[in-house]
Amino acid sequence: MIKVVSWNIARWKEPWRELVQMARNGDADLALLQEAGSPPADLVDQIEFEGGVFWDRKLFDRWPLVVRLSDRVTVEPYRQVPPTGDFGEDEIGVSGIGTIAAARVIPDGNEDEAFVAVSMYASWMSAHPSTKRSGWIYSDASAHRIISDLSAFIGHYDPTKHRILAAGDLNMFYGATGSKWSLPERERTVWDRMRALGLEFLGPQAPHGRRAKTAPLDVSPDTKNVPTYYRPGTRPETAVNQLDYAFASRGFHEAVSVRAMNEIDEWGSSDHCRLMIEVNCRRES
Repeated sequence: MIKVVSWNIARWKEPWRELVQMARNGDADLALLQEAGSPPADLVDQIEFEGGVFWDRKLFDRWPLVVRLSDRVTVEPYRQVPPTGDFGEDEIGVSGIGTIAAARVIPDGNEDEAFVAVSMYASWMSAHPSTKRSGWIYSDASAHRIISDLSAFIGHYDPTKHRILAAGDLNMFYGATGSKWSLPERERTVWDRMRALGLEFLGPQAPHGRRAKTAPLDVSPDTKNVPTYYRPGTRPETAVNQLDYAFASRGFHEAVSVRAMNEIDEWGSSDHCRLMIEVNCRRES
């Protein structure tokens, strides 16, 4: 079993130390990070992530990363290039700065069990000045850029031919029905496109995570969403909304489970909780 952590660490330093400790404890083999920033100087030699990406990270400080945490996995990162033509074996076309990072992951040296791991960050975008709506922001455009880039990994009509795991912060509410904080009709198209690519929605959904004490915003009262984010000035105890999700290729998804580590005593040192994703390897079953 390969243990994958998906986590928006908000460019904070302490989550890096928690990740290293999880690795030492055998609790994590791979991390899909969002808003990664840079690790503390004393941990740089202990953190292995892709280098030589196309985008200049000075232009954007909230990039996602795929990070190797244990020697149980081999990680072969895809170098980011513009999505303008054919790609090399080690490349991925990226149409949005800071929205995606991807790597080929080989569990325990078993090529038959290799899968593509993708860290997703649907960053907020602002409306064009011509709209005169200075406070209008949306994340679905970034999510659609991610999906367009993911489409390059779809090479068969049959989704079971693919082994893709994608997780991260989409900055939207699954099943949104209200429009105070959401754009429901637009956001539904994100889940529709994922499904069209043969990527199954894995949640997490209750009971695979603590439910909010108060009703989440902009969703049906019977939602199974679990809180994964707390707003500035609040604490995990009062977290209400789910922003973080996981998907896997249809068929491969049967070997993947996910839960939100959103109990108060396990939340961690970011404003997002961790998603713990377990990938069962047939060789070990």
